[in-house]
Amino acid sequence: MPGWTREFASPRPMDQAPDIPSRPRRAAEGRVWWRRYARSVTGMAGLATLAGFLVCAIGPGWVTSREPTRMTFRPFSPPGVAHPMGTDDLGRDVLSGVVHGSRASLRIGFLATGITVAIGVSIGALSGFYGGRVDEVLSGLTEWVLVIPRFFLALLLVAIWGASTGNIIIAIGVLSWPLTARLTRAEFLSLKEREFVTAARATGVTDGSLMVAHMLPNALPPIVVNASLEVGNAILLEAAMSFLGLGDPSTTSWGSMLLNAQGFFRR
Repeated sequence: MPGWTREFASPRPMDQAPDIPSRPRRAAEGRVWWRRYARSVTGMAGLATLAGFLVCAIGPGWVTSREPTRMTFRPFSPPGVAHPMGTDDLGRDVLSGVVHGSRASLRIGFLATGITVAIGVSIGALSGFYGGRVDEVLSGLTEWVLVIPRFFLALLLVAIWGASTGNIIIAIGVLSWPLTARLTRAEFLSLKEREFVTAARATGVTDGSLMVAHMLPNALPPIVVNASLEVGNAILLEAAMSFLGLGDPSTTSWGSMLLNAQGFFRR
């Protein structure tokens, strides 16, 4: 009608999708987690022990100036000021061997765990995210590898490939991933039903980006805890293989020191 103006209401905005967890929020959650962890006496004691071994591995010269292979004193010297842990059958300082051996043992532990986490997270993420036939195949593979005696198969692989640090790392890494895969699968099965995953799908995020950028960061805490346990397991496996004579003969490690001393255990 004359004199009237017709107004068109703007479209009603759609309800906003749930927020995808942002980096600042994840950082705040990390700080809360650290404050809780810092109140644990046993947790901080373990962290301090690990830090001590890391210092020995990074800078063994900061702890002792002696070379682990140098014969500096008479054999089987008792602990004293000059040699806090005594000497071995060849007069080598035991403390120097422990300090320098930590570098090889920790290197094997961390690198083997890196392989374990990479394989386990990849298989577990694909299995939990896609489900169905993919989950059946990957879960079956995980269960099959899990029931294999890991230590004996690692011994067999190193015996076939040759006793070297690289072969030991690969043998341990490729046989230790099933537990990480199962843990990651469980986390992804839970996370894919969360609202932030639905919101990310609605924005057109690809499957790869959704898994890596949105779901994996939320699944990291249990994976990191499990990885810390795998480091210790890898070090024990390497020490056991070295004790049985399948370690790298050119490298001083804790296992090789046990191998050299085994003839004197019952004397």
